[in-house]
Formats: sequence, C-alpha cells, structure tokens
Amino acid sequence: MEISLQQVEHRYQRGTPFERLAIQNVTIEIPSGSFIAIIGHTGSGKSTVLQHLNALLLPSKGEVKIGDRLITANKKEKNLKSIRQKVGIVFQFPEHQLFEETVEKDICFGPMNFGVSEAVAKERAQAAIHQVGLDETILQRSPFDLSGGQMRRVAIAGVLAMEPDVIVLDEPTAGLDPRGRKEIMDMFYRLHQERALSTVVVTHSMEDAARYADRIFVMHKGEVYRQGTPEEIFSSPEGLIELGLDVPEVIRFQQKFEQRLGIKLAKPYLTMEELTEAITSYYQGGNLL
Repeated sequence: MEISLQQVEHRYQRGTPFERLAIQNVTIEIPSGSFIAIIGHTGSGKSTVLQHLNALLLPSKGEVKIGDRLITANKKEKNLKSIRQKVGIVFQFPEHQLFEETVEKDICFGPMNFGVSEAVAKERAQAAIHQVGLDETILQRSPFDLSGGQMRRVAIAGVLAMEPDVIVLDEPTAGLDPRGRKEIMDMFYRLHQERALSTVVVTHSMEDAARYADRIFVMHKGEVYRQGTPEEIFSSPEGLIELGLDVPEVIRFQQKFEQRLGIKLAKPYLTMEELTEAITSYYQGGNLL
C-alpha cells in the first residue's frame, strides 16, 4: 500500500497560546513495498511525520493519502480505525505496552479489537510468534516473565498479527546492544521481503538507514532537508555532519582511507563487507578510481 504526504504542515495546540509549529512543507512518497528511513535529530519532526502515516495526527495544512484514503486539512475524518488496521506502528520500547496475563492474549488483543474472531486471532498469534523468532510454547506464559528482548518481540508480534500492509517502526532498536539491534533489524527486513510490506523506520542509527533502506529522508527543523538513496545521502556526509548528525562508521572509515592515500573510490560503500572488497580490489589493481 502506498502512502504520500503532500506539503504537510502540523501545528500542536493550534489556536491556543501554546501553539507550536512541528513540521511544514513535508512531501514524502512511500511506494508500495519500499523500505524508507526517516532520520534527523530529536525535535526535527520525525515522530510527528510518523503519526501522520496512520492518521494518529491529522495535517493542519496539506494532504495525506493512505492507500485510497485521502485526508486533508480542516476536514473532519470518520472511520480512521480501518487505516490503523492497515498501517501498524511499533512505537519505541513497545514492550512497555504489554498488559495481558498471557502472551497469546496480548497478541490477540489487536486483531480482536478490529473484529477478528478469537479462533482466527489465535491462529494469527501462532504465526506471528514464529515470525518474530519465538517458539509457540511461549504463548501461555506471562509476558512479564520474559526477558526484555523476548518482550519486545512479543509486542512486535502483536502488530504483525493485525496483518498490516505497512509497518512503521519508531526507533525499533532503542536500548539494545549491537547484536540485539542487528537481530531485530534483520528480522524486520526479512518480514519486509517475505510479506512484501511497505516499511518505514524512524531512527537515529545511520548504520540501519544505510544498510536496509531504499530511500532516506533527512528531517531538520521540521522540514525535509534532503532525500535520496543511501548512496546519494552518504556520498557527501559533510552536510550531515554540519547538522550534527552522525554518519555510518563504514563511511567514516572510507573517508579516512581515501584521505590517507589521496584517492577517491568509485562510490560510498554502505557495508564493511563491500568496502573491504573494494579496498582489496584496489590493492590488486582493480579499476575503482
């Protein structure tokens, strides 16, 4: 399912003394089946954009198209529940939202809230628990007896059980160590490919944006500062550094290598495996300059 934001502006507490402009002139296209990353500093507008993707927030100006549903500014919208069934959001630290007495009941809550029968919800719970890499024996346990990593996977399974067409991830690896971060992101990327999901990740991790995304949007002071493929975004990392953003470690390593040898490799390499192969080829006389 496609989502597009066209010239979207959002103001919090509009019409009050506390009115605050959060985003403006935001145009973002999310094609069906794509993997999009939205990056930027805290306060840059990332989370505000995220909440427009399933109509948790409505635009103050502009329009948002979610599938065949058009949402415009200053128009009262009805039946937004159907949108939220199609666009699932995994918020930061989703394990904090677990509340049922068993894992199975927690996963079933979302589908049943959207009208799915208990029997079908239980079938979805079994499928979803496998999709997040857990065994179905965990379904009858209390979610509060699980490890932090297991709890996060259970919370994610609850979103997957609603069978969304689009999944939106808000800092999905927050608080995880490097190994846990890679496991979670690899899981999302596998699900993205297997289920042909449109996937949007809001992240501070430049490594994750570079490795997984088809296209990156850089938010700055409430606007889209820059957009492009990972290669385009990281081909001139100086601009990101000026904004105070980090760049992937592999890009920093490539810069230092090029500066030390006084050369320029053919393109920015986004994984250490690709860069290692390029450097090896260079020393073997390959044409990379």
